[in-house]
Amino acid sequence: MDKFACGCCAMLQEVNKIKMQYNASLIELEKEYTKTKHCLEIIESSRIAFTATLFASEKFRCFGDFNVDMTIRYELVFLNLGGAYNASTGIFTVPRSGVYSITVTAYSDAGSPGRHLAACASLLVNGKAYARVSEENAKDQEDSATIAVALSLMTGDKVYVNLSPGCSLCDEGHYNTFSSFLLYSNE
Repeated sequence: MDKFACGCCAMLQEVNKIKMQYNASLIELEKEYTKTKHCLEIIESSRIAFTATLFASEKFRCFGDFNVDMTIRYELVFLNLGGAYNASTGIFTVPRSGVYSITVTAYSDAGSPGRHLAACASLLVNGKAYARVSEENAKDQEDSATIAVALSLMTGDKVYVNLSPGCSLCDEGHYNTFSSFLLYSNE
């Protein structure tokens, strides 16, 4: 064999060796990319949060007084990451099992001096009350109360707020709110 042929063979062997190292590195990078993409999908699907307020307008309005418990439909949605809050029903359907922070503010302005005033609400999960607030006072013009809880919820749970009989929520701003966000997922 001549020297030229041996040099080509040596060069081809070196190119094949580099090509094998490159392919092995590429396979490892593709595995890491797949893992990273999966982690990012999990993070993105864990972005669950909403905040809604009772009325869209700032004109004085009331919700209530009813003779039975009534689900409150918070109509103005400021944020709905994950799309789990339904303004038509007032229900937050849990999209991912985990621990959630949930807050409800109940506020009422009597509208005129001496008018009966009661701001009451119950936080329910699948029909079971987890927290209630009630503020009834005929001596002042305004009443308010707040619920703030952390609850372990399962995918598909229905979370909503009921107005108690004899109560009303009246305001001319965005004082009555319902909010939740995922603290951490159990999945």
